[in-house]
Amino acid sequence: MLFNRRSMFKAGAAVTALALSTPQIMTRAAFAAAPPRPEVTNSGFHRFMLGKFEITVILDGMRTFDGPHPTFGADQSADEVASLMNANFLPSDRMIGQFNPVLVNTGTELILFDTGNGQEGREFGTGHLASRITASGYTPADVTIVAISHLHADHINGLMEGDRPAFSQARYVVSQAEWDFWAFTDFAGTPAAVHATAIQRKVLPLGGKMTFISAGASIAPGVTSMVAAGHTPGHMAFLLESAGRSLLLTGDTANHFVASLQKPDWEVSFDMDKGAAANSRKRIFGMLAAERIPFIGYHMPHPSAGYVEPFDTGFRFVPVSYQFLI
Repeated sequence: MLFNRRSMFKAGAAVTALALSTPQIMTRAAFAAAPPRPEVTNSGFHRFMLGKFEITVILDGMRTFDGPHPTFGADQSADEVASLMNANFLPSDRMIGQFNPVLVNTGTELILFDTGNGQEGREFGTGHLASRITASGYTPADVTIVAISHLHADHINGLMEGDRPAFSQARYVVSQAEWDFWAFTDFAGTPAAVHATAIQRKVLPLGGKMTFISAGASIAPGVTSMVAAGHTPGHMAFLLESAGRSLLLTGDTANHFVASLQKPDWEVSFDMDKGAAANSRKRIFGMLAAERIPFIGYHMPHPSAGYVEPFDTGFRFVPVSYQFLI
């Protein structure tokens, strides 16, 4: 049978007329049969292989904040920051913060990198790390090492559940420089006091199982610490290497996938030494771009893994798709 444009048009017009003649109440009933479920998000974890290492990114949760300006780009005008957001299809007055600890099974160790917001975050929609570790097939008691990138509250609050260690069989690793900074400085009356209080409640009780390291330390075969100071004085990244493949856990080296990467020189209010933090961003992401090494950023959009490429005076975030699946 042959078709021409005129016969196709007539057939289409007949279908349209039939649709228009259907009672509107039937359309409403069809939609009512499947109401939306806005409270459903995702499974809360994402898993892939890096060589022989199993990597599981856990979404501890998300929070909505005002911004990005002045949290990001405080040294820039609000219009300049808004322009950058608009150019990247993002709202200029609100942003979502995501928190992504990483669980790495090396075959001999189960290592957790950072611990999320803990019970203090649950009223704000975060603090889901323990339940999502369980949903992923492990239990908190399976964790053998907890490595902390730095001692901000959103990275350490998950260390304790009430007055008990959340990871009962684990030993703990943190930067010596980070520990010295928080242990020997008085933060009373400063914005950092909230972190100091969290350290007293969450870290000090674990002191007997704490190991203090410097840059270049191997915390397990194929897992090496790297200096990334600025966000805090002892902030660290962690390089994972297995079967010829590499991945860098950048922690809070960059806290926004657009503002911190495309404009690495822009000030970030969370950075304690803003100049050093900018230098760390340019050095670390410059290395990742040059060597085409993927990374996971603690505050990148879940599942938080991606690459960076040079872009203008900074970098552009390129989320992973199927690179780790083949």
